[in-house]
Amino acid sequence: MKADIPDIGSTPSASVIIAKYLREAIISGEMSENEPIRQDVIAGLFNVSKIPVREALKLLEAEGLVIFYRNRGAVVATITEPELAQMFEVRVLLESKLMQLAVTQMNDGHITRISEACDRFIAEQDASRWAELNWDIHAAFYAAANRPFMMDMLRSIHDKIERYMRLQLAVAEGLVNADTEHRAILDACKHRDAEKAVELMKQHIIGVCRDLYAHLPGFTGFDDDI
Repeated sequence: MKADIPDIGSTPSASVIIAKYLREAIISGEMSENEPIRQDVIAGLFNVSKIPVREALKLLEAEGLVIFYRNRGAVVATITEPELAQMFEVRVLLESKLMQLAVTQMNDGHITRISEACDRFIAEQDASRWAELNWDIHAAFYAAANRPFMMDMLRSIHDKIERYMRLQLAVAEGLVNADTEHRAILDACKHRDAEKAVELMKQHIIGVCRDLYAHLPGFTGFDDDI
């Protein structure tokens, strides 16, 4: 573990701090897929018992980042090719509907929020923050839809694939292409053109998935007929 270990002696929930630390290690790729997570080692790093470590791992299991095996204990979860494809299928369905609902309800404040989120995204130099800032843009696009349950579902998918999103944004012209596509969607929103905004968002999400398949070892391809 390379990250600094925070002093959690006085924090109300050590498990939350440990979960945050492990989540970043997984998402950043510091901990690899299928890598065992030694509870005794983590407990030693934070100078705590195994109880908050187990609680932290249960939180990460609920997020789909950790899997428990009977004989192996906790390991970093792997997303298979079919699972990743299904997650993007759900993204297309959810985000298309959210966009359709949001566009007609947008006001100038919503447009400003989206624009500012786009500006922060393209100006950020720290690659480890790109995926989270990308989420901020998508959340801003859908704020006017006022669908918190759907947004929670979408956020859950984002958390599961954030480590892959970091890769996609870092390769080739991922960041620049994402910014260009976000700005085109924003322009459609400014004109309250819901049909165009929905189609652009759909193609944007499919393009991200296609890029991931092109750069992930062992992945064979992506059928964008969804």
